[in-house]
Formats: sequence, structure tokens, C-alpha cells
Amino acid sequence: MNRTSRLTARSAARLAAVQALYQLEMEQTPLHLLIDEFHMHRLGAEIEDDQYHDADVAFFDDVVRGVAARRDEIDGALTARLADGWSIARLDRTMLQILRAGAYELMARPDISVGTVIGEYLDVAHAFFDARETKFVNGLLDAVAKDVRA
Repeated sequence: MNRTSRLTARSAARLAAVQALYQLEMEQTPLHLLIDEFHMHRLGAEIEDDQYHDADVAFFDDVVRGVAARRDEIDGALTARLADGWSIARLDRTMLQILRAGAYELMARPDISVGTVIGEYLDVAHAFFDARETKFVNGLLDAVAKDVRA
């Protein structure tokens, strides 16, 4: 697999991971069932005439399972960098999953550069939000990176 297709597969895995984490948050689907559902029906599938990129399944699994396992630690890292008066509970649920996934990679995947992690989650944020919110993602993930990659 060449570098470009690997990056595309990882990008697709990141987007799918954010979607899975959102579903986990909103529906409380048991983790193993949620992952199975994504493996069988969402990753690389065609849904309503939209063809999804093949995703790096192992990477998807790592992000989803890693965020679920380290959620309290991740939320603590995010909370430490939120402005006074802000809390995790005030964040949009999709935004929170983007931040959790990005923070997880910054904390647990030193093999991936800070710039790559932040850039990839900015791309995910652009799929859901306008420029103001994507700047928020950039600033918060950059601050978390300074804490965890010092």
C-alpha cells in the first residue's frame, strides 16, 4: 500500500472513529457490538449511494477502544485546557468526540506526529463545523499536545 492510500485509509478511520464514539456516547451501545457494526456495515461500505473510503480497520479499532478505555484521563486533559467557565458538558457532542479522538492519539500514539494528528482532526472538524469551531479544535488539541508530548 502506498503512502497516499494509507493516509486516506487512516483519515477514513478517524472520521469513522468519531462517528462511532458519537454513537457510543448517545446510544450507549456496548463497545463490542458497536465495533462489529462498523466493521460489517460502515467501514468501506456504500450507504445511501455514498461510497465510503476503505478505512484502516486496526487503526479505527485502536482509536475507538483507546478513547473508551482512557475516557476519564482524556476528559481530564481536555478539561485542564478549557477556558474558565467551560466544561466537557458544555461542548457539542460531535465536537467532544473529535477532541477525545485527537487527544487520545496525542497521548497514546507517539508514532504519529503532533502536526499530523491536529491536521487530521481539523479535517474531521471541517466536515461538521465552520471555521470558528475548527479553530477551537486546533487550539485545544495544540494545548493538549504541549501537555502530553513535552
